[in-house]
Amino acid sequence: MKNRLSGKWVVITGATSGIGKATAYAFAQSGSHLILTGRREKSLEEIKEDLTSSFSTSVETAAFDIRDTEACRRMVDGLEHPVDILINNAGLARGTDPVDQADFDDWNTMIDTNIKGLMSMTRFFSPKMKERGEGHIINVGSIASHESYGGGSIYCATKHAVKAFTEAAKKDLHGTGVRVSMVSPGLVETEFSIVRYHGDKEKADDVYEDMKPLVAQDIAEIIHFTANRPPHVNIMDTIVLPTDQSSATMVHRNDD
Repeated sequence: MKNRLSGKWVVITGATSGIGKATAYAFAQSGSHLILTGRREKSLEEIKEDLTSSFSTSVETAAFDIRDTEACRRMVDGLEHPVDILINNAGLARGTDPVDQADFDDWNTMIDTNIKGLMSMTRFFSPKMKERGEGHIINVGSIASHESYGGGSIYCATKHAVKAFTEAAKKDLHGTGVRVSMVSPGLVETEFSIVRYHGDKEKADDVYEDMKPLVAQDIAEIIHFTANRPPHVNIMDTIVLPTDQSSATMVHRNDD
């Protein structure tokens, strides 16, 4: 397969763990130059050190909270390189309470991260891509972008928003040469469920019990594939489920 990613500058948000981290390694292996963002500066620096020693690539880091719009603006304004690919990966779920009991702090965290953070980064990067007549914005959605389920009212709403925003952004950038895509994973075993259950590892482990979930690298490979298509090819969305999952809530468990 032709490698079209060598020498490209790629921004990955939420790169300190999970899908974001795995995606960084996938692109580094292809010779892409990376700008990694996340809240944990130490983790970013450790990943940078490993990537630069393992691959022939340049890696820059920016530690900030994606919920802070002005921090997003400063990061983008401070870049010295034109960015070819923006991967809006940063996102999370918090809590599983029903809508009548859900915690407002959890709501705001999901809305500010999953929607506003992604929108801010897209807003700040897209004008420069449009001006150059090329670029690619890839948003990490979810099966929850397509289905809603009880206990996930706000999370599902935020991921539905990502789907709507992705489709509208593609139309807004119609004819500019800028591509807009989304990847929608099902169950992926990362820190996702630990964060959702506020650090309760036992509850998080139960999510993946007696089934084989996806791993971060599975989604990283799909993101990499999406970005590596020829410039005339735009993959709008890819729904990726483990074989044991057939919908947001339909999961086969081998409880022999």
